[in-house]
Amino acid sequence: MAVGCWLLAVSACSVSYKFNGASIDYSKTKTIQIAEFPIRSTYVWGPMGTMFNNQLKDQYASHTKLQQVKRNGDLKLEGEITHYEQRNKSVSSEGYSSQTELSITVKVRFTNNANHSEDFERDFTGSRSYETTQSLASVQEQLVDEIIKDICDQIFNATVANW
Repeated sequence: MAVGCWLLAVSACSVSYKFNGASIDYSKTKTIQIAEFPIRSTYVWGPMGTMFNNQLKDQYASHTKLQQVKRNGDLKLEGEITHYEQRNKSVSSEGYSSQTELSITVKVRFTNNANHSEDFERDFTGSRSYETTQSLASVQEQLVDEIIKDICDQIFNATVANW
């Protein structure tokens, strides 16, 4: 009898845990439209556009059950890469730059056609530092990859993780 009551109590409760970070009501939201994000930055590193667009699409493909569509998505992401820049971050005791910071900013316009109160337009920025003794060319690909992953995580969390 005790086992029967326990089973009834467990089956009466419905708890939903999402270990991928997404909190999506799949009964209302089934598709996502992710536009290509062009580079609108003054300073450009060619591969970064493709790297960003692929990472953003992969993020949603691997962490949600949303079907990616070309148009009329329940969710819509569009925008552009607006800044790609480096600046001196710290100065050594001799007065020379010792670290340089590389940063990328992406403007995102998010539309949730099931709940327009969640729509937004905002900038997401990521950055990484490197020793000034290194050339940008020698660390650029690795740093851009890390920055893009960070920005895509920020976008994912802001759009479907409700963080």
